[in-house]
Amino acid sequence: MAKSSTTMEQIRVLGARENNLQNLSITIPKHALTVFVGVSGSGKSSLVFDTVAAESRRLINETYSSFVQGFMPPVSRPDVDALDGLTAAIIVGQDSVGRSPRSTVGTMTDLDSMMRILFSRAATPRLESPRAFSFNISPFLANAVTVDQGSGKVEEKTYDVAGGMCPKCEGLGQISDVDVDALFDRTKSLADGALKVPGYHVGSYGYRLYATSGLLDPDRPIETFSDQQRRDFLYSEPRKLKVGHYNVTYEGLVPRLQKGLFAKERSSMQPHIRAFVERTVTLVTCNMCEGTRLNESARAPRIDGLNIADLSAMEVNDLLTWIKEVDRPEVKPLLSTIEVALQGFIDIGLGYLSLSRATSTLSGGEAQRSKLIRYLSSPLTDITYVFDEPTAGLHASDVTKLIQMLRGLRDKGNTVLVIEHKPDVIRAADHIIELGPGAGVDGGRLCFEGSVGALASAGTLTSTVLHEGLSLKTRVRKPKGMLELRNARSHNLHDINVDLPLGVLAVITGVAGSGKSSLVEECLAVREDVTVIDQKPLRGGSRSFPATYCDIMTPIRKTFAKANNVSASLFSPNSEGACPTCNGTGVIFTDLGLTTSSGLTCDECDGKRFRDSVLDHTLAGHTISKVLDMPVDEAVTFFASGQAKVPKVVAVLNRLRDVGLGYLALGQPLSTLSGGERQRLKLASELTTKRRIYVLDEPTTGLHPTDVHVLLEMFDTLVDTGHSLIIVEHNEAVIAHADWIIDLGPGAGCDGGRIVFEGTPEALVKEKSTTTAKYLAAAIAKRTV
Repeated sequence: MAKSSTTMEQIRVLGARENNLQNLSITIPKHALTVFVGVSGSGKSSLVFDTVAAESRRLINETYSSFVQGFMPPVSRPDVDALDGLTAAIIVGQDSVGRSPRSTVGTMTDLDSMMRILFSRAATPRLESPRAFSFNISPFLANAVTVDQGSGKVEEKTYDVAGGMCPKCEGLGQISDVDVDALFDRTKSLADGALKVPGYHVGSYGYRLYATSGLLDPDRPIETFSDQQRRDFLYSEPRKLKVGHYNVTYEGLVPRLQKGLFAKERSSMQPHIRAFVERTVTLVTCNMCEGTRLNESARAPRIDGLNIADLSAMEVNDLLTWIKEVDRPEVKPLLSTIEVALQGFIDIGLGYLSLSRATSTLSGGEAQRSKLIRYLSSPLTDITYVFDEPTAGLHASDVTKLIQMLRGLRDKGNTVLVIEHKPDVIRAADHIIELGPGAGVDGGRLCFEGSVGALASAGTLTSTVLHEGLSLKTRVRKPKGMLELRNARSHNLHDINVDLPLGVLAVITGVAGSGKSSLVEECLAVREDVTVIDQKPLRGGSRSFPATYCDIMTPIRKTFAKANNVSASLFSPNSEGACPTCNGTGVIFTDLGLTTSSGLTCDECDGKRFRDSVLDHTLAGHTISKVLDMPVDEAVTFFASGQAKVPKVVAVLNRLRDVGLGYLALGQPLSTLSGGERQRLKLASELTTKRRIYVLDEPTTGLHPTDVHVLLEMFDTLVDTGHSLIIVEHNEAVIAHADWIIDLGPGAGCDGGRIVFEGTPEALVKEKSTTTAKYLAAAIAKRTV
């Protein structure tokens, strides 16, 4: 029997209970642009990602053979009664792109592969293999031996395997210049702790390698070493030595660090290690490849006078112009494919990037939009595209282009589901679904479903905020000092000088790609008196929760231990007190053959994570399990007085409440938090440090407008108590609330990197001389849906 037309045109969700969803039933129209709104933590991600998209992927996985499924990550069945009308789902989430120093915009989007094929077919002189143009592949000689089984004749051949990697920088484009005096204290001996390198303290493996090598006297001050000893200590080539009963590879300290610690991506380092590397190492352009990452043979072939490195360094706008002018009939289909992909960059406002740009230098918004490139020209139809705040990191001037892209996917016959807070995107929707009314246990319910016009009179939080409009701050604070930045030249910054006011709320804004993130990451993040709260993912694995992330689990465990005169490790679900059946997770993941896996509440501990014997111990009448189930608001009262009084815990919990996370349970797994919740949790944790200058990179990412108002109140409190806030932001509400604005531009890439305005919000709107000013004035004028 054929399915009804209603089922064919709708996605039906019946009885969804994933995370905080309250037995939600809803219909989502197909082949339409549906925007999901609601306060952070209201259940949008639980519905769209953890229910609809997750079930779609699980069902697709089941179409593969059992053998293939054995190599695929298991996907649990969502907690829902029924789902009908699903199509294949493609998820474009907020996950960060690779931070490898070898990852570039070109490698991430596959354009680098297409350019390598182009040059292997059309460049002169000819290199047959595309591998010859890859900076991630080193050329080498390979020997092969062939034995004829009949005659026993042995034939040996040598093969030259092509590769484009520069031999000096190993495809990184940069080499490190090391300040050796920062590695050790020359007045001390090794045994006295002369080494300053993190992880090379006395007794460590790094220390023993040099102290027991037999080449150096560990009891002599380093300044008394002979020339030979100094060479062995700092620059020795790798050699095999026997130390005690072990054979080890000995290598000078400098090359050892260059291949190890100094070769790591700095953005992934712990703060104290990054500070050491910043003091010790200066990255300079490789003089052999001139920063192109490629060896000489890969740079020799040219098309119309340009080699592959020249083209990779071009902005996409210029590269597209060049591609259109190439007249090579033999590679015309490939040129057309490259042209479509490059046009995708421009369509979503990334035309200022180059293919050689390292992905680790991209802002959060640039990284997410870069993922979209491969989908823009896809010939697939009747696909469900799921986007998690695609406007993150976008200036208001770029949102229009994004809306056109979303509509383009819809017009191809696809279903487009978008979680978003931007008013312009909400107004562009065909259908709107609002969840709420609150967050956490107060959310997960349907508040509104219908058209944009119907939302105007719905009386929901989103409707109210869209009607309110914005107002400019007219009474601004006066600076109490200046943070001077001179000759900033990172990436596209044009040798700018800027004085950042202290003791106020300062906002750095500008179109995407204008140089805001470069100014923060390269000029402010290296200062020891500055705390940078950026867009990097939360630390911690699947067993982490807010109490562990904010470092309050230890004092909580110690308080329980003191009250019961037992070991503190009993009160950790990751240690001695964990339930032996579920290992402290509270959930049993059952492997149902090779078809799927299902997460079920542990019968042994009933989801409480701890042994029964641990739950016999209480603090002020509560078990550790009950405490971890407490929302922040309740926990503040619990730890404020009596036997459970822990001021340190209360101080952190108040920070969580200040950023609007009062509903969050102390033991809720981090994996279940929404994007907005994760961002605010990180913000609350970082703001407990003693530093007085904070730099925040787009803190409103993932926040509903009502949550933004809560955040601004907290910012005002911080500034009024003596802190300085420097915020990189596109959100008009934050810009309008600033005491001082620094607008970068006027455009992106080479057209950006300059200061186009400095002053108050009122002055910015009056002048209307920049792109930001025009859109801010327009946002203030909009007071209706």
